[in-house]
Amino acid sequence: MKITVNGTATEVRADTLAAALDELGYGDAKVATALNESFVPAAAREQTALSTGDRIEIVAPRQGG
Repeated sequence: MKITVNGTATEVRADTLAAALDELGYGDAKVATALNESFVPAAAREQTALSTGDRIEIVAPRQGG
């Protein structure tokens, strides 16, 4: 299905947010996620279904000062 990840059109086979993160290479990375501009906690990603056209934002923490 076609979705947008961090502003980039992307094709995924996944049907949940958790599966999409795995497919996109984030696996067990500590990231914050939003689906269609709504925050999705890590505990809810397995139950969060994706649909064609969804917009996912993935933000990883940065270190440094």
